[in-house]
Amino acid sequence: MRDDDPRLPSSPGFWRSPLRGPWFTSVLGLVLLVGITVLFVTGLVSYAAYNPDLSPVNDQTPDKGVLGFYLFAWPTDPYWLYRLTQGLHVTLGIALIPVLLAKLWSVVPKLFALPPARSLAHALERISLLLLVGGALFEFTTGVLNVQLDYLFPGSFYPLHFYGAWVFFAAFVAHAVLKTPAALRTVRERRTPGEPRSPEGEPGLVSPRPDAPTVSRRGALRFVGGASLLLFVTTAGQSIGGALRRTALLAPHGGPDPGGGPNGFQINKTAVYAGIDPVETGQEAWRLVVTGRTGTVRLGRADLLRLPLHSSALPIACVEGWSTADQWWRGVRLRDLAALVGYETDPPDVFVESLQRRGAFRRAALRANQVADPRSLLALYVNGEDLSPDHGYPARVIVPAAPGVLNTKWVARLTFGDL
Repeated sequence: MRDDDPRLPSSPGFWRSPLRGPWFTSVLGLVLLVGITVLFVTGLVSYAAYNPDLSPVNDQTPDKGVLGFYLFAWPTDPYWLYRLTQGLHVTLGIALIPVLLAKLWSVVPKLFALPPARSLAHALERISLLLLVGGALFEFTTGVLNVQLDYLFPGSFYPLHFYGAWVFFAAFVAHAVLKTPAALRTVRERRTPGEPRSPEGEPGLVSPRPDAPTVSRRGALRFVGGASLLLFVTTAGQSIGGALRRTALLAPHGGPDPGGGPNGFQINKTAVYAGIDPVETGQEAWRLVVTGRTGTVRLGRADLLRLPLHSSALPIACVEGWSTADQWWRGVRLRDLAALVGYETDPPDVFVESLQRRGAFRRAALRANQVADPRSLLALYVNGEDLSPDHGYPARVIVPAAPGVLNTKWVARLTFGDL
């Protein structure tokens, strides 16, 4: 068969849809230009929130790696910061799926175009397109799987998604630099009466003998936009909370708050899943080990209750995009525990270890600014009652603006100082 045989995907005649064209592709591309840029930025700040430059516990990148140049001490104000940035990252990423699929569908004839490379420049462009398409599918697929199935990639999702994002975004930027001027010109010319329009006969994109149209290109865009809006509506409630949580049908933890009473709010890991032995968390057996400059102290729950107790109203915001409303926590300030082991002023970083036996983030590291914040607690109560086993009894960390996995549950040891 010849390359111009309409039975071959490499032939322009194989692709018969009348919807494909520069204007349709340009509109989708401009939407993705804005949306993917926001996704990349919010993804980077999420990675910074995990403090990968503090300890190898939270990230396995040696010395941060060359891609860690942007890292900074994640702030504790505003206290809802991570709830906003990660909720935006996940909700926008899911809402953009129809736009991405429509964009890929609109340019699929070019992926089969022959010859594969007409020149060196054309070969480089085709390679960048492979990285672009492959990277987009990888990032969106792994992101959605992690959101929907929680710890599907324990210990590996974060570096996979992180490095994949850099490869994808590098190809995305190169493609945007080449194509954005033409896309803006195409959209502008279609909207401005009296000006010449971009040709609709671009080789490899517009069919030379299209089928009869059943919907206009604007109608197709409305369909794509409607699909994105539907995904947005059925996802956003997980991070907005309140009554809107019931609308988050396609999001994890998107239904009504589980259970009832003071401990009736979202969790990722139950005590059973984490392998918590109730004997170890009992009043007689459990001791918190606190280590620092002046040595080690061991505190039972009764000892902690004799220390000054403080309260903080803080949400839990998870990397999967869901978050709780503000909960009322009460416990001992982390900076007061640091003072017990020699850090009366300027508390340092702290390394937190849990009784958890299974699952990711059994250990975590918090920055000095997080320890020093007066709202950062080793919480013993929530909403006026003891923590439930699933919420970390006998004690858990709660820190403003920190990702949920750094609010370690079932705390067994705190090590202040050099990690």
